[in-house]
Amino acid sequence: MTTTSLEAVIVPRKRGGGRILKQLKGFGWMLVGLAVFLALWQFAASGEESVPTPLDAATTLGELWSDPFANSTNDKGIGLHLYISLQRVFLGFAAAAVVGITLGLLMGAIRPVWQAMNPIVQVLRPVSPLAWFPIWLYIIKDAGVSAVVVVFITALWPTLINTAAGAAAIPRDQRNVAKVFRFGPLAYLWHVLIPNALPLIITGLRLSMGIGWMVIIAAEMLSGNSGIGYFVWNSYNALELDKVVAAIVCIGVIGLALDAVLLRISRRVTLEEVRS
Repeated sequence: MTTTSLEAVIVPRKRGGGRILKQLKGFGWMLVGLAVFLALWQFAASGEESVPTPLDAATTLGELWSDPFANSTNDKGIGLHLYISLQRVFLGFAAAAVVGITLGLLMGAIRPVWQAMNPIVQVLRPVSPLAWFPIWLYIIKDAGVSAVVVVFITALWPTLINTAAGAAAIPRDQRNVAKVFRFGPLAYLWHVLIPNALPLIITGLRLSMGIGWMVIIAAEMLSGNSGIGYFVWNSYNALELDKVVAAIVCIGVIGLALDAVLLRISRRVTLEEVRS
C-alpha cells in the first residue's frame, strides 16, 4: 500500500476519533455544570423547608408524568397543559412568521416601505407583552385566543427586523446581475432576495420562537383555565411549590428542544450557503 493510500485511511480515522473525543469532553463538562447547579440548589433548599429540593422536584415530576394527559373536570395532566400551550405558541408563531417575513422582505427591498414602517416598528417593539394582553382580552373576550394574539405580536418583531436586515444587505453585484438579466419581481424574489436573506430569516424565527414560548407562560398566568402557565400559577396558589419547580423543568426542556431544532435548521442553511 502506498503512502498516499495509507494517509487516506489513517487521517479520517484520526479526525473521527478527535470529533468523538471532543463530544465526550463537552458532555463531561455538561455533567459537571449540572452537578454544580444541583449542589447549589440542594444547599439553598436545605435552609428553607418550603423550598423543594432536587429530589422533591424529581419525585413530583415522575408523579406528574405518570398520567400526563388526565382530563377530568377539576384536574388536567401536565402533558395536556403543555400540549395546549404549544398549540397556542405555534399558532401565534406561524402567523408572526408569515407576516414578519412578508413585511421584512418589503422593508428591506423597498426603501420607502422601510421609511414608512420602521418608526411604527420601533415604537411598538419595546411594548411589554403583558401590556397587550388586557387589551385583546377585552376585545376578543377569550383568554386562549388573546394569548395567541399576544404571542403573534411579540414574536413578530425579531422575524421582521432580521428579515428586513437580510433583504437590505444583498450585495450590489447580485443586484446588478439581476438588472442585466432583467429579472422580474418574482424571479428577483426567489433567486436573489430570499436566498440572501434566508440565514437572517432563520435567526429571526429562532428568536421569535423563544420569545413566544416565554410570552405564552406569562399570558396564561394572567388569565385562563388551561396551559402550562395556568398550571404554574394554580400550583403556586395551592402552595405546591414542588409542582411549580417540576413545571419549570418541563418548560425549560421544551424551550431547549425548540431552540435546538431551529438552531439545526440555521446551521444547515448556513452550510448550504457556504457550499453554494
